[in-house]
Order: sequence, then structure tokens, then C-alpha cells
Amino acid sequence: MTSQAPTYVPAFSMKQRVTLMANKYELIATNPDGSDGPLLAFAQQKRMAFKEQVTFYTDDTKTQPVFSFKARKTIDLGSGYDVFDADGQPIGWFKKEFGKSLLRSSWLLSSGQLNASGTERNATIAVVRRIWEFVPFVGEIPLPFIFHFDFTDAESGNAVLSVERKISVRDRYRITVQDQRLDFRVAAAMTVALDALQSR
Repeated sequence: MTSQAPTYVPAFSMKQRVTLMANKYELIATNPDGSDGPLLAFAQQKRMAFKEQVTFYTDDTKTQPVFSFKARKTIDLGSGYDVFDADGQPIGWFKKEFGKSLLRSSWLLSSGQLNASGTERNATIAVVRRIWEFVPFVGEIPLPFIFHFDFTDAESGNAVLSVERKISVRDRYRITVQDQRLDFRVAAAMTVALDALQSR
């Protein structure tokens, strides 16, 4: 893989490796037959970071960055996150809608001329997940629930991005990108954020 990440990937998966100090994510292409293809990017999120920033690399050696996302402000995470290419140029952004997220997590997503909004598919699971996160000690245990997010175009209402969490020993997500205007790097950043930032 070169330092230039692909701009459109119709389907990929994300695997998470949980360690004591960081969450590690592998983004893997999905072949036409549904099997795993090559590694597209590797990311690591440090826990308890003062200002949220995640860099994606070609692999787990972390020698060649390909894109990243970063919180706009240190304290007010509601201000949003910007996605940057390998040269540090902005290519998109996403933002949690905290008002709408009181019961069901909702996000805004932008990539080039595309603007979309995403919401948890199942309202019941969203409420149960809220309760789980607020129970002392239990909330520190990884979520045992399947949850899915669907993003649609703000103008047409057409499907843009679907992120589906599967039950496995470690977190695994299946991602489908229905709109070719959505840059893979922005889709990948949004997917990692859905896992890493849900409790923020």
C-alpha cells in the first residue's frame, strides 16, 4: 500500500484489538465474495488522551501515515472532528449531535460535496446501551450489544454509509459505502469514531 489511501472502497471491515493503553483498529478490504481482502489501514487510539487524535497508517509498524482525524477543540468535543489526508489537508469532517443523541446516537458527516446524517438503527438497543454505560464498573466492560448505524444523504435521503457491529470475541464491524462520493478515509475515520467515541 502506498501513502495514498484509496478514495472509494464499497465494502470493508474493521477489527478491533483492545490493549491496556490503547484501542487498535485494522481496516480490511472486503472481496466481492465477502471474504477478507488486503489491509487498507491500521489505527491506534490512545485512551484518556487530552485531545482526541487518531492517525491511520499503512500497517501496524506505524511508519507511514495515510490519513488522520482530530478534535477541533480540547474540551468541547461537540465542536466536531476534522479528517486530514497524508499531507495534513482537510478532506472531511464529522460531528456528534448531542441533542439528538440523548436517546439514539446521531452524527453529521461531510465529505467533499456530500453531507449526510447518521443514527442508530435500533432505538431499543440505543436505550439499553445508555443504561449499560452509566452503571458503575459494568460500563467499563465492552458493550455486548450489536448496534448498527445508517447514514443518509441530507438532500436526497439516499443511503450513504452503513456500519454494522457483529458479535465476536473482539469487536468487528462490517461497513458498506453506498455512495461513491464518500471518501474511504472519511468513512474509515467515522467508523473508528463510532466505536472509540460513543461514550464521549
